[in-house]
Amino acid sequence: MSKRSAHILIVSDPPVAPGYLPRLRYLCDYLTHKGYVVTLLTEQQEPLSFAHSYPIVTVPMYSGSTFDWFVKTVWTLLTNWHNRAFATKSLRLSDIRSRRFDMVMCTSFSDFPLGAAQRIAEYYQVPLICDIRDLDEQVEDSRYQYHHQSRWLMPFRRLYRTIHIRRRNKVLRAANAITTVSPWHVNFIKQFNPNVHIIYNGYDHRQFYPEDIRSEQFTVTYIGSLFEWQQPALEKVKQAISQLPPDVRMDIHTPKSHPVPHDRLGDAIRRSGIMLVLTDTRTHGMLTTKFYEALGCDKPILCVPSDKGSLAELIAYTNAGIATDDVEHIKQFITERYHEWQQNGFTRQATQHREEFTREAQCEQMEQIIQKTLL
Repeated sequence: MSKRSAHILIVSDPPVAPGYLPRLRYLCDYLTHKGYVVTLLTEQQEPLSFAHSYPIVTVPMYSGSTFDWFVKTVWTLLTNWHNRAFATKSLRLSDIRSRRFDMVMCTSFSDFPLGAAQRIAEYYQVPLICDIRDLDEQVEDSRYQYHHQSRWLMPFRRLYRTIHIRRRNKVLRAANAITTVSPWHVNFIKQFNPNVHIIYNGYDHRQFYPEDIRSEQFTVTYIGSLFEWQQPALEKVKQAISQLPPDVRMDIHTPKSHPVPHDRLGDAIRRSGIMLVLTDTRTHGMLTTKFYEALGCDKPILCVPSDKGSLAELIAYTNAGIATDDVEHIKQFITERYHEWQQNGFTRQATQHREEFTREAQCEQMEQIIQKTLL
């Protein structure tokens, strides 16, 4: 068997709107183009509306009723039902059972479908690669996951978190190789498995590229979800802007308020004066996709505050902007870019090493790990 004719089963959480998991989709497209035979296996949720040239097998797990979800969530807490049932149902499907796979890969932000992927890999007696996009421990108390939940649910969430971490770590110990998204994640996962590699998140160079678009308005733009733990940083930026000329404007786009359609993200970034990234010193290794997309567009990045870790280091390495929690530094950075906009009608950051963070570069790294694992 040629390595590049290997049949790879990729097990993933659902690639649904608004992001459609670009890390996953680009990998599937890349591997297919390279000659690998790729099958994507995922849980059935909403219809998949993106184009793809590889088969996607979806497995229904919930009926849609609140009662069904509640019962199965409790049963999952007690018995790991979600992973067990997903693996069992998948192996009964003709689209899966009729094929012989040479490797199973799982990409996830949670313990599902890691456990299912491990069971399927054991069934076929093939290597398992785990791609870990997030870890519960990267944010204190996993606040980004349940900040809108009622307080009476928090003890349940904490119990689930404890059980989830134990189940996740069991799979990570058994994996043949692990990839993850930041140096902090690599160092953390090494306590379970030494064969862990960093593959940063990145940007699609076909959508996020430099182009000087003149704008009639200078904006400090934020695009993405806003969590409670980001509010202090946002208020600090608003404080700085309030002390600047009135035509310096804050422009906030969240999925629930003024969302930007996915196919217009590139132009929205290129029209901006500055792209804002909000973080927290209590987070670890959280390298938001919007950082990479702004990097791809050569747009100045203002990160508030400095996470004093992976994100600040990447901003310095790529010369993408500044990471700071000082209001005067924020004002100075915005003022410099504002004057650049007054003169040119646009802003442009002299970034470095930008090509290292394209989706294509990510996939080339992943292919090297796949080939090594298949030996």
